[in-house]
Amino acid sequence: MTAGTTHFVNSLRVRPEIIRLANEQAPVLWTVRVQAAEVWDAVRVEATPETRVRDVKQAAMALLLPDVEQIDSFVVKLHGAEVTNESQSLQSAGARDASTLFVTARRRRPVR
Repeated sequence: MTAGTTHFVNSLRVRPEIIRLANEQAPVLWTVRVQAAEVWDAVRVEATPETRVRDVKQAAMALLLPDVEQIDSFVVKLHGAEVTNESQSLQSAGARDASTLFVTARRRRPVR
C-alpha cells in the first residue's frame, strides 16, 4: 500500500492511536489490528513482516490491558488458531498486512 492509505479492516472499531514498532523508512510496513476480548477494544500496530508476534502482543497489551502482569496467561490467535510460537515473525505465523490478531486469556473465567 502507498503511504497514507489503509485497509478498511484496520479502521473498524479501533482506538485512534497507532502503535509503531517499525521505523517509517522500513522497506515493507504492515498495519495489523490487535483485538483484546476482555476489553472489547482494538488497536492498530505498525510493524514489519519480521516483527515477532510476542512484540506485537506486548505492545498492544500495554495499551489495551495495562493492569495485566502475566502476559503469558494470554494467547494470540490468528485465523481462529492459537499462535503457539510467539517468537516467530508475523509473516512466519501466517499474518499479512491488515491481519487481525486476537488476544484473549488462556483460561476462561466465570462471568459474575
